[in-house]
Formats: sequence, C-alpha cells, structure tokens
Amino acid sequence: MNQPLPQLTTPSLTFTQLLSSTPRGARLARLLCVSQLRSWDVPHDLTERAESVVAELAANAVLHGRLPGRSFRLTLVFDAPAGRLRIDVTDARGDRAPQPRPATAVSSDTALHTDGRGLALVAAIADHWETLPHPPSGKTVRAELVGPAREAPDEIQPTRLITR
Repeated sequence: MNQPLPQLTTPSLTFTQLLSSTPRGARLARLLCVSQLRSWDVPHDLTERAESVVAELAANAVLHGRLPGRSFRLTLVFDAPAGRLRIDVTDARGDRAPQPRPATAVSSDTALHTDGRGLALVAAIADHWETLPHPPSGKTVRAELVGPAREAPDEIQPTRLITR
C-alpha cells in the first residue's frame, strides 16, 4: 500500500532529416539544427556549439562523402535531463574515413590553405566524436556535446490522499 510510485523518465528528443549532398543541403542542415534545438529549448551555448559542429560535418559530407544521387542524413538526439546532445551525420562514402589534421601541424606549403581543419575544429568543440560504419557502404560521423544538466520539465509529483 505504501509503495513508492514509479518514476517517469523523460524520453530523448529526436530529429532526423535526409538532405541533398550539395552546398545548399549543408547550409540547410545547419539552419534546421538551430531551429530544432531552439524549439526544444536547448541552452544557447549548446546550440551555438552544435551549429558549428553540424556546419563542419555537413560540409564534409558534401565535399568528401558525396555519391551522385545519394543524400546525407542529419540526426539530432537531445537528452534534456543529462544536457547531452548527439549529432550524427551519415553519408554514402564508408570507404573514405575522415582524417583529421592536427591543428598545430602547419607547414609552409599548407599554411594558407583554408580547408582540412574542420575535424580539428569539431574535436575542439565536441566533448567526444567518432566515426562508425553505416551498412552497407556508408559511414556516420558522431559528435557528442554536453551542456549543463537540467531537471525534466513538469515532473509528476506524488499526491497525498487525505482521508477523514
């Protein structure tokens, strides 16, 4: 009779979208990311970090993971109580694994290049990132960002029964 009530857990919020493997698709990925995170009331600093990560990963998917007629996928998973955001960008080129360039490795012939440092930026912004195979022939680049933990909104409080 006096057993504790089961606690309800807040499910993760998920957003997934297929986008064309074009510069326009990469730009749309960034815009959709920001719009979706704002609609979930994600903290501003986490949204800004996510915007930069999505911009880099989507640009890489378009530049290096493109196959004619194939799209790339953006997935966002937000766990509000933990303050954790997972960003997945999946493309069709599993044979081309990302090769990050160390941010400090600058030689005289590459000093003026404006490309090749996106994954170093992702590594600096994200709390963790990795590459996973996506069968049959693709890959997923995953980045995780952690912000401040929050209490779940509108948690159900146990009610007391009043008897007379």
